[in-house]
Amino acid sequence: MRGIVFDIKRFAVHDGPGIRTTVFMKGCPLKCVWCHNPESLDPQPCILERISRIGDLSFAEQESVGQPKTVQEVMDALEKERVFMDESGGGVTFSGGEPLLQHEILFDLLKASKKAGMHTAVDTCGFAAPSVLRKIIPYTDLFLYDLKMMDTEKHRYYTGVPNEVILENLKKLSSQNCKIRIRIPVIHDINDNQENTNETIRFLQSLINPVEGIDLLPFHNTASGKYKRFEINYTMDENKKPDNSVMNKLKEQFEDAGFQVKIGG
Repeated sequence: MRGIVFDIKRFAVHDGPGIRTTVFMKGCPLKCVWCHNPESLDPQPCILERISRIGDLSFAEQESVGQPKTVQEVMDALEKERVFMDESGGGVTFSGGEPLLQHEILFDLLKASKKAGMHTAVDTCGFAAPSVLRKIIPYTDLFLYDLKMMDTEKHRYYTGVPNEVILENLKKLSSQNCKIRIRIPVIHDINDNQENTNETIRFLQSLINPVEGIDLLPFHNTASGKYKRFEINYTMDENKKPDNSVMNKLKEQFEDAGFQVKIGG
């Protein structure tokens, strides 16, 4: 069996504890307007034309985005980073795209990683069949769980899907006493309002078991160049970046509600 991987990032320090290797799997069921990895959305490999410039000269180069990888090929790459994982208390994180979209090979990768003694994390939007999540729970040490906004119609408008399944899956993971760290992308005028903050706090407080913590991830538009390269319409701009004062206020509100909070991953 082969999965489609579009990047393997070494020395990742924002995708779970310690120094980690993050495996980015291609394909996502969501189409978030602020997505930082537009190259991840299509589940199939694709060819990208990259334009390089030297002075007045331009050179077009073709770049393949997404490579078929076997479990063994991914494990071979992970083993090369083993010393950094072990020394730092790190491990491997499976991200995307949405790794649950390739749940069959994800399951095999998680099993192989646990067998090799690696700490495992899955960075997920939570939009998947509950049976898929149940299958990987025994082999996942930490879920990095995206929680974008609480209003389901706004969620559908900005991401392409409603959020009922996402919220129900989060409840199920909590009921299984899974270790969960919530990741909230903060986008000005989209989800940084008081109503969404209050509803998010109430929902997280209602979970059977408390989450490990919350990461507030301020929007940035550094991915705009990728959209141009892929010829994808990009509707975000610098004005969607939240002010530091907004981020600090959100942090205080979640902390006052009893959560451990970080700004950034």
